[in-house]
Amino acid sequence: MSFALDANILLYASDTNSPLFNQAKTFIGDCITKRDLFYLGWPTVMGYLRIATHAAVFEQPLSPEEAMANMESLLNLPHVRVLSEEEGFWEIYREVMAGVPTRGNLVPDSHLAALLRQHGVKTLFTHDRDFLKFPFLDVRDPFRPIILK
Repeated sequence: MSFALDANILLYASDTNSPLFNQAKTFIGDCITKRDLFYLGWPTVMGYLRIATHAAVFEQPLSPEEAMANMESLLNLPHVRVLSEEEGFWEIYREVMAGVPTRGNLVPDSHLAALLRQHGVKTLFTHDRDFLKFPFLDVRDPFRPIILK
């Protein structure tokens, strides 16, 4: 099975003060060792770097070097692919946001959803229920035993 990861899963695995830290770290460890093909969008990577190093979000933010090393350890795995926008992305983004009032925090969510749609990635692991607004995604919360719908 191929899938994508949202930044929040990566952030929980980096925040030792998070109540989801151990579960997230185990989940990421499983993603690494099972070797199923998985995807990271550039918005996910950049969102992770922005938030993990932000002192207003993390009680003990990572240094830029630590955050980048975390990303590089994933990006260098042979079963990880990075998704970027290709020709026609704007049209797909407009289609995706047509069904969802897109403003504020939904802008980056719509960006990632459109990127996944453009590349045919249907399964997204996230702890963010806003992704349920995109009916073409199979949204799964790794911290809950059931599939979100």
